[in-house]
Amino acid sequence: MIKTTKNFNQERNFQGQRVGMVNLGCARNLVDSQTILGKMRRSGHRVVDINEADIAIVNTCGFIAQAKQESIDTIVELLELKKQGKLKKVIVAGCLAQRYSEELRTEFKDIDAIIGAQKLDRDIIPEQVTLTPRHFAYVKICESCYNRCSFCIIPKIKGKFVSRTMESIAQEIQKLDAQGVKEINLIGQDITAYGMDLYHEYSLAKLLKKVIPLTKNIQWIRLLYAFPAHVTDELIEVIASEEKICKYIDMPLQHISDHLLSSMNRGISTQGTIDLVEKMRHKIPQGSLRTTFIVGMPGETDQDFSELKSFIEKVRFEKLGVFVYSREEGTAAYDMPGQVAEKIKKNRLDELMQIQQGISKDVQENFLGQTLKVLIEEPVENPVILSAAKDLRDPSATPQDDKSFTYLGRSEFDAPDVDGVVYVHSSRELAAGDFVNVKITETYEYDCAGHLV
Repeated sequence: MIKTTKNFNQERNFQGQRVGMVNLGCARNLVDSQTILGKMRRSGHRVVDINEADIAIVNTCGFIAQAKQESIDTIVELLELKKQGKLKKVIVAGCLAQRYSEELRTEFKDIDAIIGAQKLDRDIIPEQVTLTPRHFAYVKICESCYNRCSFCIIPKIKGKFVSRTMESIAQEIQKLDAQGVKEINLIGQDITAYGMDLYHEYSLAKLLKKVIPLTKNIQWIRLLYAFPAHVTDELIEVIASEEKICKYIDMPLQHISDHLLSSMNRGISTQGTIDLVEKMRHKIPQGSLRTTFIVGMPGETDQDFSELKSFIEKVRFEKLGVFVYSREEGTAAYDMPGQVAEKIKKNRLDELMQIQQGISKDVQENFLGQTLKVLIEEPVENPVILSAAKDLRDPSATPQDDKSFTYLGRSEFDAPDVDGVVYVHSSRELAAGDFVNVKITETYEYDCAGHLV
C-alpha cells in the first residue's frame, strides 16, 4: 500500500524536520512538488534547499525510459547521501513511484516512504510552497488525459481525466494576481479537454473569458498543452482576440501519416491536422506554434518518415521537439508489430532536428529590427554569448555613460524553461518581473538579443 505524507508523519514522527525537494519531469510535476511541500509545511516541517535538508523528497517522472532512468539515478544518489549520514530520510513521490511502487520497495529497501502521484482536488486551491520565480506561476486546471494514445502510459498512472471547477481556478488566479504575478501558465496533460468531465463540453475558451477580466497585474496567460483533436474554433478565436493570451500554442502533433495517427489513436487525420494548422496560421498570423513529434513508432516506414519530414519542411514550425518512441509496458503500442530499431530511431531524430535547426535560425532572423515586449527573468553576470554580437548598447546612452547591464528575458513566444531567451542590454538597472520593450539587433539559432527602447 502506498503511504501518504499524512500517515508517514504519524507513523515516523518526523514533524519539525528540514525538508528539501528534488523535482524531476514536466511543469505539471513542479505544481505537484509545490503542493507536496505545502502539505509538509502545514504538518510542521521547514522547507529548505535540498543541500540543507534532513528529509529529501524526489518527485519522479515515469513517462518514458529516459525519464525513468533519471528518476532511478536520483533515488540512488539520495540513498547514498542517506548512507553517508547527510540525510535522515528519503521519500519517493510522483509518477514512477505510482507506477512501480512494489518494484521500488523491493529494489531500494532504504526508501522510507512512497507517496505516489498527487490527486487533483476539483474545488480547493492547493496550499503550495512556490518553486518558481515570483513573477510567473503555473496553474494546473486538469489532471490526466482525456485521450488514450496507444503509446502513452499517463492515463494508467494518473487515472481518469479530472477538471477543476472554474470557480477554484478563478480564485487561484485572483490570489496570484494580488501577489503581483505577471505571467500565468495554465497547464495540464490536455487543457483543451478542460471541462468535458464537469461541464460535458470543451470549456477552456469559457474559462479564459471568465478569468481574464479578473486580472490586473497578470499580463500574459499561456496555454500548455493543446491536444489537436480537441481544439475548437471558439478557442482559436479567444486566443486570437484576447490581448493577454500569449500568441503561443504548444500543440503536440506526434505525426502526420494517416495510418500512424490512427495506430496512435490520436483522433485526427492527416487532412484534419493540415486544416487545423492552416486555420491557426490564418487566424493568428503573428503566433508561434510549438509542436513535438515521435519517430520510430511501431510500423513507421521510410515513407511515413519522409511524409513527416516534408510536412515539417513545409509548415516551418517556430518551435519543434522530437522524441524517439519509448516502448512502455502497459500501453497498447507495446505489443504492436513492426518495432523500429533504436539506430533508425536515433538517425530519424537527428535528421529532423537538423532540419529544424535551420528553420529555427530563419525564424529567429525574422525578429531582427522588431521591437518585442519582454519579461525580465534575471541578470546575466557574464554575458559571454554577446561577445560576438553587434553593438547592443542603448543608442540613447551618452559616450560618458559607461554603465551597462545585461539580463535574461522572454518574449510571449517563449515558455519558461522550455524555449529560448532574449538577452536584454540596458543602460539602467531592471528587476525580475519587469516588462520592457526590446529592439532585436542580433539573433541566434534559438535565442536573440537587443537593447532597451
